[in-house]
Amino acid sequence: METSSPGRKYCIQEHLVKTTHGFISVAIFGDPDKPALITYPDLALNYISCFQGLFSCPEAFSLLLHNFCIYHISPPGHELGAAAVSHDDAALSVDDLANQVAEVLDYFGLGAVMCLGVTAGAYVLTLFAIKYACRVIGLVLVSPLCKTPSWSEWLFNKVTSNVLYYYGMCGLVKELLLMRYFSKEVRGGSIVPDSETVQSCRRLLDEMQSLNVLRFLQALNGRSDITEGLKRLQCRCLIFVGENSPFHLESLHMTSKLDRRFSALIEVGRCGSLVTEEQPEAMLMGLEYFLMGYGVYRAPELNISPRSPLSPTSICPELYKPESMGLKLKPIKTRLHPNQKGN
Repeated sequence: METSSPGRKYCIQEHLVKTTHGFISVAIFGDPDKPALITYPDLALNYISCFQGLFSCPEAFSLLLHNFCIYHISPPGHELGAAAVSHDDAALSVDDLANQVAEVLDYFGLGAVMCLGVTAGAYVLTLFAIKYACRVIGLVLVSPLCKTPSWSEWLFNKVTSNVLYYYGMCGLVKELLLMRYFSKEVRGGSIVPDSETVQSCRRLLDEMQSLNVLRFLQALNGRSDITEGLKRLQCRCLIFVGENSPFHLESLHMTSKLDRRFSALIEVGRCGSLVTEEQPEAMLMGLEYFLMGYGVYRAPELNISPRSPLSPTSICPELYKPESMGLKLKPIKTRLHPNQKGN
């Protein structure tokens, strides 16, 4: 897969990285000499189905690819063409998944990185940031989780797990997952067809190995409450959440526990959890202001800020001044010297 950037071409490079808890797929996109941006998708998604909407926006391409090398980490067995895990393979915990992220950084010689995670992926990257505080300089979280599953989520996950185990990635599982990702408006119904974004996601879910999805779901359903750990975060945080997300209240709870000097929340109107796909343009203005504090800027040829269809209550101009977020302009360093590895 190739795409163009001012003055050069990049292609996706797929790597299988051996970790303590098995192999994990990492797709690298961009100039490896640039600062690193780590992404981690939600349940049953990978970098194509979770982030292609955001990275297909010309403005996002200009902002992110001009300044970062992107390292897309897929949950174990979630990459395209993955084989099904064996029933004998040991179950993974969310701590194991966070430790895998650290091993990926070690493998590529990366130090402190910027992180972008969606829902389950946001939980994994937040846990990683708590455990390896010096290795994360910023968190961009979409519809994040931080508590143990509520009764409704636990039951939803249990039903999904049972159907996955007995029937695989059947129509019911896909509908349950689409309810998790998207608002009712874009999912359509018996009269109005699904949006093109939902149809594309449905096709990509067909390619997922059901046992691999089940394994990630079981790890997620056994997650612990990391609310207290949020106080130990040493990085700035930007949270996006759709107002129709099943995890809307949890994202608001998480925001309330973060240091307000170094965090901000954007609520996206008429949107589900998967803001990166359903309304990626709504993320651009917030991302620009957030990354501006790190000296990140848009490529000159696309220097016009897009209009952002955020809900009226989501943002005010004063909130995103770098001074208001406690941000200072400074260069990002993500290459790790050999004597700096570890936490």
